[in-house]
Amino acid sequence: MKNFKNKTIIITGGASGLGLAAAKELASKGGNLSLVDYDEEGLKKAKEELKNEFLDIKVISILADVSEEEAVKNYVKTTLKEFGSIDGFLNNAGIEGDQAPMDEYDVDVFKKVVDINLMGVFYGLKYVLPEMKENGGKIVNMSSVGGLRGVINITPYVATKHSVAGMTKSAAMEFAKYNILTNALAPGAILTNMVAESMKKVNPENPKKAEEEFAKRNPMGRLGRPEEVAKVVAFLLSDDNSYINGQVIAIDGGESNIYGNL
Repeated sequence: MKNFKNKTIIITGGASGLGLAAAKELASKGGNLSLVDYDEEGLKKAKEELKNEFLDIKVISILADVSEEEAVKNYVKTTLKEFGSIDGFLNNAGIEGDQAPMDEYDVDVFKKVVDINLMGVFYGLKYVLPEMKENGGKIVNMSSVGGLRGVINITPYVATKHSVAGMTKSAAMEFAKYNILTNALAPGAILTNMVAESMKKVNPENPKKAEEEFAKRNPMGRLGRPEEVAKVVAFLLSDDNSYINGQVIAIDGGESNIYGNL
């Protein structure tokens, strides 16, 4: 069903991982896409892949570092110039940072994670929300199960993802009167490049074993797939979602419900 026909969605972090999976899902439903990323080569490949697979949509790509306010202003401005409106926004770009105990964590790395994961999401909301006031819209911010509970050795990631959850709830309260629905997703371990890199940090000698050990703790006994997250993104950004607002929805096979599981 082409229920995104003539609709425009901005996706930050759109060159790979959850962003690209969501782009494919939305493209399959007829949505026009504005892909934003700071990976120039990955962005080029993603755009070509989408245009070749989905012939009836428009795709633009915008090179931007979401931690820079002017770059965020530019991707919003460029999208509006190309498409005339913004109907949906997947505020997805983020990084994990390093893994280290809190008292040993590098301050510069901490600040970089905050700049991308927190300030990047805030800038996106600050400049997209005003453009949705007249006609309404749907926003999905990317939090994490690390935004629902503590996780060892990735303090800035956990702190920023909790903040994303909080900003989501505040935006939902402030902008619902404009028919703007704002929600967040909290994925668990999903098989993306970022998770693969994380497993290498956990077990450099055998990252596959680290992945298997991680999966054992999950009630479903496996890690998630990017397309499983993408389908929820598409629903929340669609007209089928008319009353879900201010929610942080875990997509983790139920793992976040396990008491004491780090």
